[in-house]
Amino acid sequence: MSRIRLHALAFLAGAIAVEPAWAIPGTALDLYGRIGWARDDNLLRIPDDAPAFDNQRSDAWTTLEFGAVYDKIIRRQRVLAVAKLSQVKFDHFRQLDYDGRDLQAAWHWQLGNRFSGRLGATYARTLAPYTDFPSDERNLREQRRAFFEGAWTLHPRWEARTAFSRDRFDYALAVQSFNDRTEEVAELEGRYLARGGSAVGLVLRRIDGKYPNRRPFAQGMPTDDFRQEEIKARVDWKASASTTVQGLAGYAWRSRPSFGAGRTSGANGRVTVLHEPNGKLAWRAALWRDFAPLESAVVGYTLNKGVSAGASWNASAKIRVDADAAYERRNYNRRAGLNVSGGLDDALRSASIKASWAVRRKLTLSAALLRQSRSGSTVLGIGNFKATTVAIDASAQF
Repeated sequence: MSRIRLHALAFLAGAIAVEPAWAIPGTALDLYGRIGWARDDNLLRIPDDAPAFDNQRSDAWTTLEFGAVYDKIIRRQRVLAVAKLSQVKFDHFRQLDYDGRDLQAAWHWQLGNRFSGRLGATYARTLAPYTDFPSDERNLREQRRAFFEGAWTLHPRWEARTAFSRDRFDYALAVQSFNDRTEEVAELEGRYLARGGSAVGLVLRRIDGKYPNRRPFAQGMPTDDFRQEEIKARVDWKASASTTVQGLAGYAWRSRPSFGAGRTSGANGRVTVLHEPNGKLAWRAALWRDFAPLESAVVGYTLNKGVSAGASWNASAKIRVDADAAYERRNYNRRAGLNVSGGLDDALRSASIKASWAVRRKLTLSAALLRQSRSGSTVLGIGNFKATTVAIDASAQF
């Protein structure tokens, strides 16, 4: 999914030096810090023909972040934990200031020679995107995730795998509470492992989505609850020493009573190609067609069709340049009882370039430029917009 989230703009990095403060030698704990500055000429993604909030479209913000990573191998087990705390402050829209959280913990377990997997949980607290939600109010989103994965090696060439996960999304802003939801995923897979490192598997998956709150204009209609069932092929093909093709694609059936006939189906999945011909230059491309949730007051999900391409250039031992571009068309499913004429779709385009400089072994400066635009849908009241973001930051490991 290529929607640009506001909190993710922190990756557009920069250039203020931070000296390591202290370290914990001889332990499995690493510390790091980051300081960044960014400016966006259309922070709240206001359509071109719409008035700006407080007569202001652009804004700048600073980010301070501190984190710790614990990575410990105990015999055949591995314990990994990550904690990030951030503080984001805006120059003009100060009501958007927030303290972010990103917590992760995972146990990579191994039992004997045949059983292995992961067990863990994550928590993230950040500002929800404004791409499809016109507002200048702070809308914090909390995401909690718990997951389990287990694999059983039946034979050196065959593996059975199962996975379960539960995601919960909560929105602090009352007018966005209809986007509160939980998604539970159950998955079974059988895989063949080739001698050359490639693998192919058949995946059966079911996703159950629960929305406890109805949308303001749909009080008498069913909720946005859904069930999606999938049968897909998972491919990890080592086409050559420098080229890898990864894919999870097949067919999906999605039932949602509040939309049209309540059931839709079709091809669904994503394919990615990675090409690294030498140590300096790498290429990547992806193609996808999948269902995705949307933080919108009008619709709850879209069917997205997209393509992306990118390249990374290691100009020297210390300088790296990344460039990416993506195009995604979003098709909105017509809600039952909605009698309108016109297109129920729009498109998002994005392009970015980022340069990073490893000044020292544990100190990195970076700068980036991001361009995003959307073609709107008149029927849904979604207008065209353009936005450009520049950012600089510095990060240091202690």
